[in-house]
Amino acid sequence: VPTCERYAVRRLPFARLEDGDVAFFERLMPGRVVTGEEEVKAFNVDWLKSVRGCSQLVLKPQTTAEVSQVLRYCHEKNLAVNPQGGNTGLVGGSVPVFDEIILSTALMNKIISFDKVSGILVCQAGCVLERLNEYLEEQGFVMPLDLGAKGSCHIGGNVATNAGGLRLLRYGSLRGTVLGLEVVLADGSALDCLTSLRKDNTGYDLKQLFIGSEGTLGVITAVSILCPQKPKAVNVAFLGCQSFAKVLETFTTCRAMLGEILSAYEFMDEKCMELVERHLKLSRPVTGSPFYVLIETSGSNSTHDEEKLSNFLEQAMASGLVTDGTVATDDKKIKELWSLRERITEALTHEGYVYKYDISLPVGKLYDLVTDMRARLGHSAKSVVGYGHLGDGNLHLNITAESYSHSLLDAIEPFVYEWTAGCSGSISAEHGLGFKKKQFIQYSKPQQAVVLMQQFKAMLDPKGILNPYKTLPSAPKRSLC
Repeated sequence: VPTCERYAVRRLPFARLEDGDVAFFERLMPGRVVTGEEEVKAFNVDWLKSVRGCSQLVLKPQTTAEVSQVLRYCHEKNLAVNPQGGNTGLVGGSVPVFDEIILSTALMNKIISFDKVSGILVCQAGCVLERLNEYLEEQGFVMPLDLGAKGSCHIGGNVATNAGGLRLLRYGSLRGTVLGLEVVLADGSALDCLTSLRKDNTGYDLKQLFIGSEGTLGVITAVSILCPQKPKAVNVAFLGCQSFAKVLETFTTCRAMLGEILSAYEFMDEKCMELVERHLKLSRPVTGSPFYVLIETSGSNSTHDEEKLSNFLEQAMASGLVTDGTVATDDKKIKELWSLRERITEALTHEGYVYKYDISLPVGKLYDLVTDMRARLGHSAKSVVGYGHLGDGNLHLNITAESYSHSLLDAIEPFVYEWTAGCSGSISAEHGLGFKKKQFIQYSKPQQAVVLMQQFKAMLDPKGILNPYKTLPSAPKRSLC
C-alpha cells in the first residue's frame, strides 16, 4: 500500500515531474538517470517494506557539483527531492511519500584522503560503512561506528541520521567524531565545512545542524571523520542472566572491572534468541536464560585484556550474576557471537509486520516498558521483544503481527510515547524521526524547541523541497493532491 494511502497524507503543492525535467537531468548526467518503473521500485520501498513512495525518477550524481546543479534546478522548478543513501533506515525517512525525485548517493563512493598520523578520513557521502572499515583496517584503523546494516548503509546517511550503533559506548556519537561536512543546500549552493581539524572554535559549529537532520536541511556530499586505531586485542563474552536486575548488576560490575577496555555491552531477551534461532538457523552457545548479554573488550594488550575479562567472569559467576557463558578470542567465533545480536532485526522481519520503537530510557527502567507492553497487548501481538545497547540506555522494542493492523497500532501509540515521556526518555535514541515518528516529537522536545527547528528549516529550505513530510511535524495548512 502506498504510504500516502495507508497514512492518509496530503501532497504539498510541489510541481509534478515533466518530460522536460527528465531531459535536463539526462543531459546533466547521461546514463545515471533511472526512470523505468521496475528499476525505480527498489528505491521507493524501505528495507522493512513498511513504507512505499511513488517516485518516477532516480538520479545518481557522482560529484558535489552535480548535486548542486540538481538542487538548483529543483529549487527553481519547485520539485521535491528525497535524498537517499543505502536505504537502511527504520523510520521511513529514506523513501518518498509521494513522487519526490530520489537523489541517490550510491555513486558518490570515493575516499578522498586518509591521514595515518591523525587518523582523519575524508570521503564522499556514498561510501558504504563496511567498505570504509575494510579500507581503514588495512591501515591499522577502524571506523568509530558499527551497525548491523554496515554492508549497505552509507556514511552520509549515517551522519544525516546521527546513527548510534554498537561502538558508541567506546567511541562516542558522530556529533563528536565527525570533524567536518560538505553539504549542498536546497537552493543548490555548496557549503564547504569539510575541515580536518580536531579543534576549531571559530563561530557557530554549523555541521551540527546537519548531523541528525535526516536530509531535511541539506544533502551531505562529503564527510571528514576521526577514526580510532584498530584494537590489537578483541574479546567477546556471551552470557546468560536470570533476571533484568542481574543484567544491570552485571553491567555495573563489568564497567568497574573492565574499565577502559569495555567497548560494547548489549542485551537481548530470550524471545530474541528464539527468533534468531528459528528464522536464521543460527546456533546459540548459551541457552536456558531469560536474558543474555554480549560484552566486547578492545585493547592493545591481549594478555592484559584476557586477564581482566577472566577476573570479571570469575566474579560474575561466583556472585550468581551470570549462570552460563562463553568467550571468543578468534575472529570467526567473535563474528558468530556478534551475529546473534546484529541479526535480530533481520529475524524479526520473518515474523510478519514489525512495529519498531527505538527509545532512550534511564537504564534501570529499560525493560519495564517491554513488560508493560506485553501485558497491554496480550494475544493481539504475535511477539513483543526487547534488546539493545544497554551501555548507553537504548532499548529496541519490537512488536510483530501477521500483517499491518491499525487497531494494534492504536493500542501501541501513543501509549509507548507517553510511557517514555513519563520516564523523561527520548522517543528516538538513534533511528531518527523520519516519516513515522515526526508527529510525536513533542513527547521529547518542548514546543519552543520545535518552533525553532521549523524556523531553521524555513531559513535553509524556504520552499520545503528537501525530504518533505519528514522529521518535523506537518504545518497546520495542507493542500490537497
